Amino acid sequence: MLYRLIYISEAVGSTGASTLSIAQILGISERNNRRDHITSGVMFHDGWCLHAIEGARVDIDRLMRRLREDRRHTNIRVLVDKPIAERRFCEPMGLCHDPLAMLRMIGSPEMASITGYEAERIVDIRLAA
Repeated sequence: MLYRLIYISEAVGSTGASTLSIAQILGISERNNRRDHITSGVMFHDGWCLHAIEGARVDIDRLMRRLREDRRHTNIRVLVDKPIAERRFCEPMGLCHDPLAMLRMIGSPEMASITGYEAERIVDIRLAA
């Protein structure tokens, strides 16, 4: 059975704030996710990270354990964790290139206050594009 988990976290320091930082995260995550049969998408904005993950329960749980130990972010809050019939993401690690536009589309002024419903709307909009 497949699952989708969406979490939000607060970035520590310059994590996700520069092109180099994002490129490093994407590179390592793509390699790890490919190995672990995980597909996902991530969005960075204003010191926050929104990450949607799809895969088998055991693989998602393993990834979440690693993420909770990762010092590049803190205050991980799971917004959505549910079984899914099929994957929506087709790549190991996709990036939302215009997070501000995405926030405007869902009517949210900031990432810090995103709800599970809004997080799922972001996934729907991102994947419909």
